[in-house]
Amino acid sequence: MDALTWFGLFAVTVMVISYAVEDRSPWFILVFAIACALGSIYGFLQGAWPFGIAEAIWAGVALRRFVLKLRIGRPLAG
Repeated sequence: MDALTWFGLFAVTVMVISYAVEDRSPWFILVFAIACALGSIYGFLQGAWPFGIAEAIWAGVALRRFVLKLRIGRPLAG
């Protein structure tokens, strides 16, 4: 296996694990978002641009979920 394949395997493995444990902490949602971004990079580098686009969208959705989860846990100012 070449370095690009190892990179993709790492990204997808982190994605699956962080998704499985995201109920334990909002920080795992952030890890999932980062792993999706890495998966997107992998998709573009591999030449599978539809996969790269889909993973970029998932990264954005997960990042939004992370931000919303943090806002729920904090009291509003004012």
